[in-house]
Amino acid sequence: MRLLVSCYLLLFSFSLFAQQKGLISGKIVDEKGEAIPAVNIIIKSDRTRGSVSDINGQFRIEIDEGVYDLIFSHVQYGTYELNNIPTGVDDFKVTLRPGTTQLDDVQIEGERERDAIDPAARIDPKSARNLPSAFGDFNKVLLTLPGVAGNNELSSAYSVRGGNFDENLVYVNDIPVYRPFLANAGRQEGLSFINPDLVGDINFYAGGWEAKYGDKLSSSLNIDYKEPEDMEGQLSFGLLGGSAYIGNRISENVHYLFGARHRDSRYLLNTLETDGQYLPSYTDAQAFFTFDLSGKRSTQINRTKLNWLLAYGRNRYLTLPVSQTTEFGSVSQNLRIETAFEGREQLDYDTYQSGINLSHRWSDKFLSRWIISGVYTSERENYNVEGSYRICDVDNNPGSNSFNDCVVVRGIGRNFEYGRNRLEATIYNAEWRNEYLLSDWSIIEAGLGLNHNKIDDELNEYSFLDSAGFINLNGSTFNNLNLSTNVITGYAQSTFFTKDSLHAINLGFRINHMDYTNETLFSPRFIYRIKPRWENETSFRFSIGKYSQPPFYRELRDLEGNIQSDIKAQQSLHIIGAMERVFSWWQRPFLFTTEVYYKSMSNVIPYDIDNVRLRYFANNDADAFAYGFDFRINGEFIPGTQSWFSLGILKTSEDIAEDEKGYIRRPTDQRINLAFYFEDHLPNDPTMRVYVNSVFGSGYPLGPPNEINARNIFSGDEYYRVDIGLSKSFELRNHKYLKTLWLRAEMLNVLGADNTLSYSWIQDITGAQLAIPNSLSARFLNFKISADF
Repeated sequence: MRLLVSCYLLLFSFSLFAQQKGLISGKIVDEKGEAIPAVNIIIKSDRTRGSVSDINGQFRIEIDEGVYDLIFSHVQYGTYELNNIPTGVDDFKVTLRPGTTQLDDVQIEGERERDAIDPAARIDPKSARNLPSAFGDFNKVLLTLPGVAGNNELSSAYSVRGGNFDENLVYVNDIPVYRPFLANAGRQEGLSFINPDLVGDINFYAGGWEAKYGDKLSSSLNIDYKEPEDMEGQLSFGLLGGSAYIGNRISENVHYLFGARHRDSRYLLNTLETDGQYLPSYTDAQAFFTFDLSGKRSTQINRTKLNWLLAYGRNRYLTLPVSQTTEFGSVSQNLRIETAFEGREQLDYDTYQSGINLSHRWSDKFLSRWIISGVYTSERENYNVEGSYRICDVDNNPGSNSFNDCVVVRGIGRNFEYGRNRLEATIYNAEWRNEYLLSDWSIIEAGLGLNHNKIDDELNEYSFLDSAGFINLNGSTFNNLNLSTNVITGYAQSTFFTKDSLHAINLGFRINHMDYTNETLFSPRFIYRIKPRWENETSFRFSIGKYSQPPFYRELRDLEGNIQSDIKAQQSLHIIGAMERVFSWWQRPFLFTTEVYYKSMSNVIPYDIDNVRLRYFANNDADAFAYGFDFRINGEFIPGTQSWFSLGILKTSEDIAEDEKGYIRRPTDQRINLAFYFEDHLPNDPTMRVYVNSVFGSGYPLGPPNEINARNIFSGDEYYRVDIGLSKSFELRNHKYLKTLWLRAEMLNVLGADNTLSYSWIQDITGAQLAIPNSLSARFLNFKISADF
């Protein structure tokens, strides 16, 4: 990780009668000018003397007059040194940028920066790259945050505070990006859009975000790609795929990043209960360019700046299932289902995305941005699979001659699934944003946007179950959808700070109009933050706002696949109270964050979850709520590393008007979510490191299909998983091109947890409904080798 520090020193004239004690004070900010709290600053020659930056990023060190070397330590930026700082220096500014390795220079800055008010959770991009997971998918780092849930290591999907996978906004440099539409199982998915090698900054909003961000119900993930100053890159290969990226500054005005990834998950999929031939392949390539168009006559760097993002993703998935054996039940009654398959399952998609972000600073106070993007995806899903099964009771008496054998056959039958589905989608977005600095303590922002979606979807699928002498048609859909929609959006907001930085207010609203529903929505939003003058820096935040989500495409299809044209936008009221507190353990800074939230939802479209496919009821006949508590503590538990622990407690329920059952659990009602990311190294050898990623989640609700009265009445098994990575780095000081060689081993699912993703329901000869668990991947050892250049 590289660190570019520009320090603005304002030198005072020293009096001939100067006192014996001197002072070094300043402010620490990120590259956007936002204050960084919890930075530990110590004197190199006397490590007992130092300070910790407060919520404003301010610090003060009183010490004998002289010249000192300062050491800066932060959970996101590592430990770095700044040399030859004299006492008497007042209000110098240190700017930290993710992805840098050293403090470069000192410059002068006199303007006081505004303090951040937004409720984003910030994550070090290095942690997203180091976190051990099945495929190195970026989204897995989000599951270590409180309030974020996911029970499928094969999928990049996640839900936030009781929402579903479709309720999350994702931006890369303010350009919206999208996930595939047709994939109905995690094993079919590729990687998430975000390439962790290219990430420079991460901001995640679990609720209560400002009006300038878009229209969805649950969360907003804002990613900034890097703008490298020097040559950097990496090649990486492993048993589950590889990646490569390179970045540099071509000239004074041009930066570039190229990244490519390839995922081949066949070895991991072979640990699933279904035996067969797996042929999955996913490849993507991305390019990100930054141009400074200011011109030679401009006195400002990046007065006119252009970001250009290009991406292509290609997924080819083919499975030829052969057989599956699953045991389930209890200790006293052990059941087994044996299935023989015939057929194949295939999913192909190609996705093209591109976008530009052009910004121009008209003056020191006025900034405009124009953001234009487009997405085209072509997806094909073909499957024709027949499974013949036998269910039996298993003899679990170790002393019996028939131990572990089938002794009583409960039922035999067949399950047949057929599908020929096609989808083509074209999505265009255009937005104009403006920022005007009224003063050092207030800013106003406003913008307009247009979104155009064109969906051509052909759905031809059916399935039936021949069980216990009865043939049950599980579902059938034969129809086409040609949908073209336009959404006009607008927003305005203002942020005010008191001059003592004690109070901050953000007040704004968002408007959108969708032509398909002929509905205009108004969404006001308010954030207030106060920072008392306490010994341990502490801030409190309260936010309330309305969030709306117009129907996109899936919400219009009901459970039978029919199109419903009278769907309205879902709406949610967020009420959030939060506290952040900086404290010191073992002479190192830590940050504790807690939030309590309540969401009241109206015009809700109920849905069921089948693996990673959402099946909507396609009507607005439900009300819902969600409330809970989130806790997170992060810091240097081990010097020179960063770790965090998260706990989320949630309850979410919905009331469907037609079922007359009152409030029942929603499909994403995961009551407890506990996660941690922990990093360590050998005390005398920091090149040997270990990374631990652990997630625990209580069970989701479930019930037999097509039985509305039994919907979500049971609770599934809990999900728990521990992944461990061990790495060793070697410095290649004499190599012309390569800098560092990394060897890494990852033990995935260390505990060998038999996690259940979903359930298949089968009726035995007695008429009883049996829930057959569909398990996820088993323990797997992965090896990687990487080279930095």
